[in-house]
Amino acid sequence: MALMTKDRLRTLAQEADRLARVSNPGMHLVHDGGLHGLYLQVVGPKSRSWIFRYKRAGKQRDLGLGSAFLIPLQEAAAKADEARLLHAAGGDPVEHRKAEKLARRLADAKGVTFRQAAEEYISAHSPGWKSGKHREQWTSSLKKYVYPVIGSLPIQSVDVGLVLDILRPTWLTTTETTSRVRGRVEAIIDYATPQYRVGDNPARWQILKSKLPRKEKIAKVKHYAALPYADLPTFLAELRGHDGISAKALEFLVLTAARSSEALEATWAEVNFDAAAWTIPGDRTKAGAEHRIPLSERAVEILRYCHDRREGAFVFPGARDGSPVSNAALRKMLATLERPVTVHGFRSTFRDWVAEKTSFARELAEKALAHTVGDETERAYQRGDLFDKRRKLMDAWSRYCQGTAATLTLRAVS
Repeated sequence: MALMTKDRLRTLAQEADRLARVSNPGMHLVHDGGLHGLYLQVVGPKSRSWIFRYKRAGKQRDLGLGSAFLIPLQEAAAKADEARLLHAAGGDPVEHRKAEKLARRLADAKGVTFRQAAEEYISAHSPGWKSGKHREQWTSSLKKYVYPVIGSLPIQSVDVGLVLDILRPTWLTTTETTSRVRGRVEAIIDYATPQYRVGDNPARWQILKSKLPRKEKIAKVKHYAALPYADLPTFLAELRGHDGISAKALEFLVLTAARSSEALEATWAEVNFDAAAWTIPGDRTKAGAEHRIPLSERAVEILRYCHDRREGAFVFPGARDGSPVSNAALRKMLATLERPVTVHGFRSTFRDWVAEKTSFARELAEKALAHTVGDETERAYQRGDLFDKRRKLMDAWSRYCQGTAATLTLRAVS
């Protein structure tokens, strides 16, 4: 090592002082004059640091060696010598430092269990989720399927065999649920890498697909049972013969082709009677975007009836606790009417009716269902929601739903 003389040290310090006082506040470099590749970096009077400068694959790289106020020149020169020798042997000093830091971090994180990493992931991401229900689904599925197998193990030790131990018992019987569990385990491990672990993610489907049958091969996807549109006018006429908020909520859901959670959790603040419109905010929609729904005359009549008897913020209040009417209440109503269909299936009924009985454009039906229409480029050019055109569609749907024998008389809510 070429030792630094006192004169050289003095000269270097004087040059640093001079550069710190120049009018140009940018970064300045002072070479140590030796063979070390060592530079003093000066950025103003209070920032002086040592760097080792070298080239790797034709590109210049800088390795920080610490503050010049804390590390004397001789010590910085020794560090530069170590880096220079590593570089001469074919290594990359910057990447070597990163690897050392990662190794130390992993050594410190050996005690971090999968459950701890999962709880950290949920805390970090749940504020961006649409509802508390989403968090409950994550937490309950991990407690039921994952934690009994790997919850107490260091996340670094989770491998393909352990992931398969989680998935195999239920992959053939509850494939869709187990597939969601796999995706959640994958997301947690991705989050923990490289902070708590290194290596490939053992829950990634590309790694597991040779060890599990594809879910499409196990059983065909079962769609929501839907009422044929030809039976809808009769069904709604029967529905209007029942008192209660759940009957009104179910009819409103059918008339608006909305998702059940959107209709049941509707609030009066979302309703504009003057514009005959219902605006669902983005944090309540599946797509995460605001969705305006034009209200037919019959839908407005239902809302006015409920508004005259309102008991809180929700349009369709439940029996207690200030909560909205539940999905279970709607399912009970369907059972009472002896219809073996699902609440969500009425969206399919609407979609089939549009396609088979009307000349309305496909994109109107998709917009009415709050589906994403077209590719990214098409959506960039078509930013409107086709509201006025959709009003004609929803009015036609309402007329069809009422049928010739339908009555608009609303009975008192018991």
